[in-house]
Amino acid sequence: MRIDVLSIFPEYLAPLELSLIGKAMTDGVLDLSVTDPRTFATDRHRTVDDTPYGGGAGMVMKPEPWAQALESVTAASPSFRKPVLVVPSPAGEVFTQDVAYELADEKHLVFACGRYEGIDERFIDWASEHAVVRPMSLGDYVLNGGEVAVLAMVEAVTRLIPGVIGNPESLAEESHTGGLLEYPVYTKPAMWRERAIPDMLLSGHHGNIARWRRDQQLHRTAQRRPDMIEQLNPADLNKADLAILREHGFQVVNGSFQVCAPAPADGAQG
Repeated sequence: MRIDVLSIFPEYLAPLELSLIGKAMTDGVLDLSVTDPRTFATDRHRTVDDTPYGGGAGMVMKPEPWAQALESVTAASPSFRKPVLVVPSPAGEVFTQDVAYELADEKHLVFACGRYEGIDERFIDWASEHAVVRPMSLGDYVLNGGEVAVLAMVEAVTRLIPGVIGNPESLAEESHTGGLLEYPVYTKPAMWRERAIPDMLLSGHHGNIARWRRDQQLHRTAQRRPDMIEQLNPADLNKADLAILREHGFQVVNGSFQVCAPAPADGAQG
């Protein structure tokens, strides 16, 4: 995969050269470059921003330097397939694990790290003629610029590329894979500061351990992210799964999960 990042603070992206992503670059699995739009500014101060039309606080990124920066990196993209241009923005679609998988299937990704009040909207309109534009948000909050968001998104996407993660099986049971949060994990020693690991993990019974881990996923997701439970298809769950969710008050109504009163514990009196 080829990834280009457009940023007026290229040094901000230096952490991408570390750890697994850095190794993937060294091994040739990933081709990642950072381009500074200031390179394409024409004045001696290399100005890339100006005041907004209509008034208001803050500055807006000028479209021309960004357009030239994008042209410089898309020239290397295969002509038969447009690259995907991801523009970090609090006004964009929410970046999720499913989106990470979508982007991991692309051949060429470009990330445009806006600053200040954002990039002139005409750049976004123009770029849609040359790339598949996807404004993207990490969540319902605002950052000073797109670099932090790009660091997170690039890591989330590239770790899904074959050859980046040493053991690809570790991707199968992560949080958000399959619509649930990951189960708790433990390591040696079995007793630490008077806290023991769950007995089930010492049983050696792989089937029971798998069921315990599944139960923990359901418990954790229902407690921390009930919105994720509501997105599940009840038809994809078995009787044991449904019983766990009933304990947390989730009932199947008209083919979907709804929160009702939690099921009483065994032996409880009505």
